[in-house]
Amino acid sequence: MLGARRLQHLLIKLREVLPLNYPISLQTNGILITGEILDLCSKYKVSISVSVDGPREINDKFRVDKQGEGTYQKVVEGINLLRHHQDSDFLYAGLLCVIDPDSNPEEVYKSLKGLGAKSIDFLCRDGNHTNLPYGKSTVNSTEYGEWLVKLLEIYISDTTPVKIRFLDDILRISLGGIGTKEGLGDNFYGIVIIEADGSLSKNDTLKSNFNGADKFDEKWVIKTARLSEVFKTPTFAEYYKLQNPTSKDCNSCDYLAICGGGMPLHRWSKDNGYDNPSVYCSDQKVLIKKAISILKKEGMLQ
Repeated sequence: MLGARRLQHLLIKLREVLPLNYPISLQTNGILITGEILDLCSKYKVSISVSVDGPREINDKFRVDKQGEGTYQKVVEGINLLRHHQDSDFLYAGLLCVIDPDSNPEEVYKSLKGLGAKSIDFLCRDGNHTNLPYGKSTVNSTEYGEWLVKLLEIYISDTTPVKIRFLDDILRISLGGIGTKEGLGDNFYGIVIIEADGSLSKNDTLKSNFNGADKFDEKWVIKTARLSEVFKTPTFAEYYKLQNPTSKDCNSCDYLAICGGGMPLHRWSKDNGYDNPSVYCSDQKVLIKKAISILKKEGMLQ
């Protein structure tokens, strides 16, 4: 959305303080990708991941333009520019898919794999105990868990799979390893968002809970506030602690080390704040049980 000229200015400034081996990545819906922008990203070593939710009929269900028209064709055109760029091996980081529990996991996986993705990440939809995510009939229902179990079975049986970070983390943590994704395991992340106006905020996923949920009480602005100092404040420490689940159900659960209590935004309710299990708790249990059973069948767990 910045356009090539402003994007170049931003990347120049970032690379003045960040060495080329320090990762910078863009997440985009792919519609505004151009050859000029790809050349800039190649020059300043910025990888690109594209958001797309599956085949046309699935993607266009929610991803529409200002006129309400589906965006799938435009997204694919952007992906094709990306995958055929001379530096595509570096530039094309992968795809991000938001799960539609009404869709067919096999169709979605095959569609994304067909777009040449080297990796795919799947996200559950935003939601909480007060406002259930799309597709969940109750807090205890397992629509997303069942969808992910089918995806896991497809993934495991694929002889040439595309890396799926979410599933890899579930399997890795189940084997005693460390996760790489927020909301899984006990590897916590100090996420800060720099807004377009330069103000600092909490993880922007929190804004789906209530107005201002992602805002700090302090009015920090990146132009005058040093991140290293912000990270030392009691306010930031309190926000960081939010990643620790406080629910008794979570802290007595055998799967806590794997699911980590889920993302804070999924724990919120109007009545109890963040003192709840994830709204996806039942879904996570279904998936984790399946992952453990596969690992045991393969002789990787006792």
